[in-house]
Amino acid sequence: MSDIQIAQAAKKLPILELAKTKLGIDDNYLEPYGHDKAKLSLKHIDSLRNEVDGKLILVTAISPTPAGEGKTTTSVGLSDGLNRIGKKSIVCLREPSLGPCFGMKGGAAGGGYAQVIPMEDINLHFTGDFHAIGAAHNLLSALIDNHIHHGNTLNIDPRLITWKRVIDMNDRTLRDVVIGLGGTTNGFSREDGYDITVASEVMAIFCLATSLNDLRDRLGDIVVAYTRGERKPITASNLNAHGAMAALLKDAIKPNVVQTLENNIAFIHGGPFANIAHGCNSVTATKTALKLADYVVTEAGFGADLGAEKFIDIKCRMAGLAPQVVVLVATVRALKYHGGVPKDDLNFENLAALERGMENLQRHLTNIKEHYGLPAIVSINHFTHDTDAEVELLRSKVELIGGIAVVAKHWANGGAGAEELARTVVDAIEQQPCTHRYVYEDTDSLWSKINAIATKIYGASGISASTRVRAEIEKLNEQYGNFPVCIAKTQMSFSTDPLLLGAPSGHNVEISDVRLSAGARFIVAIAGNMMTMPGLPKVPAAENIDVDKSGNIVGLF
Repeated sequence: MSDIQIAQAAKKLPILELAKTKLGIDDNYLEPYGHDKAKLSLKHIDSLRNEVDGKLILVTAISPTPAGEGKTTTSVGLSDGLNRIGKKSIVCLREPSLGPCFGMKGGAAGGGYAQVIPMEDINLHFTGDFHAIGAAHNLLSALIDNHIHHGNTLNIDPRLITWKRVIDMNDRTLRDVVIGLGGTTNGFSREDGYDITVASEVMAIFCLATSLNDLRDRLGDIVVAYTRGERKPITASNLNAHGAMAALLKDAIKPNVVQTLENNIAFIHGGPFANIAHGCNSVTATKTALKLADYVVTEAGFGADLGAEKFIDIKCRMAGLAPQVVVLVATVRALKYHGGVPKDDLNFENLAALERGMENLQRHLTNIKEHYGLPAIVSINHFTHDTDAEVELLRSKVELIGGIAVVAKHWANGGAGAEELARTVVDAIEQQPCTHRYVYEDTDSLWSKINAIATKIYGASGISASTRVRAEIEKLNEQYGNFPVCIAKTQMSFSTDPLLLGAPSGHNVEISDVRLSAGARFIVAIAGNMMTMPGLPKVPAAENIDVDKSGNIVGLF
């Protein structure tokens, strides 16, 4: 069966009943969205403040390929596996964006028999969080232009407005637009553009805020433009926008509670991309899960050079989180792709290509252990066409470089296929108590922070930037030098060239632009020609998504 057929055939339990049985949460603290979804009240979250935290497990992956790695699938399977061996576990995931669902992915809720459900709802509108984030962002956009139209008492320079609009869709034609055409009643004409909603600073703030008040304060700090002449920053609070923005998000900030195919609890909340944003689910969901479970499994987007680095250097730094172990997901297929095998030939055994592709896994494993200071377990996400010789070669190569590799078959067998992985993870946590390390220090300059990530994690020889960008970084460093950095870079390679596979080294990372996210409290450094508004492929996944005569959604995968 396809993923969506498996999900639709699942025996779901009423979410209020499940939350009470599994977590002891009374119905009064849950706001149901139908029978299968609910939001957990902030009042109950606040009551958990003095509870002891469980253990945090980070799931990341090798550099992504068209062959697929299965990071979300592994996260779900591992959490189900932990519950099967008698551990109380919750999986914390990001919400899927409509852009990639209708673009390349066609869905992002796990796969096979390791999924979160209701799969269709999670992949589409879910509980409306992304719509609320988009509305809050675009409200601020509207208030900026409205202020200029009605006299511009703040002296905003229309040429120095940095706040774009957003839409949760891949639409390349909106990257650069002109607004305000049609006469004076429509405001002032100016250049503008759109980002995808998951790249919005509001999304980042939403995922890093620790309370509704913190959310409101951070929204007020957003810098949206600069004045004429003196170029003083204009913030959302200057426009009196942050209160209304917080009002739009007051329900969205509550974590979403759903279940896995095996009726275990999952929190799915927030969803910044890791290539153009910081790539982690909300701090609120993660910290709440740690109060409710012995083990919390969470994922960071894309490869360990992006999502895991940002998880450590941004999320953990800001929220005081302490991961205990990292699960690095790899597949035989993806490593053969890194070894030079075309996508159409990945189902054929090729030990030489697999061995060549191992350099990608080794770089990630080294980064996790040496630069993040964390124990790592390689989870070999098993595919049907993997041969015994390929699996054994991969396992032996991992052991040769001092790692631990476990074959996981959760895609085919659900939690039962991840029991060995679960036991290995628990053993690692119990035997190797650890403290993670940051890639750079708060006191380092912004340029030094970017350089540290590029040289230590990406294997680059250094970084470069135009005179304009370098000057902007130095200017930002004067006031925001203590902020962490969020590098927007292709997820397909350690370099800025998506076609450079394996583990390139000695390359240069060009910083093409830099953006201030004062509310999120980090600096975005754009590397190469990375876009914050993706485009659709030649054959979008949307062309295969439909509704059948019975009203069932089909085509999601």
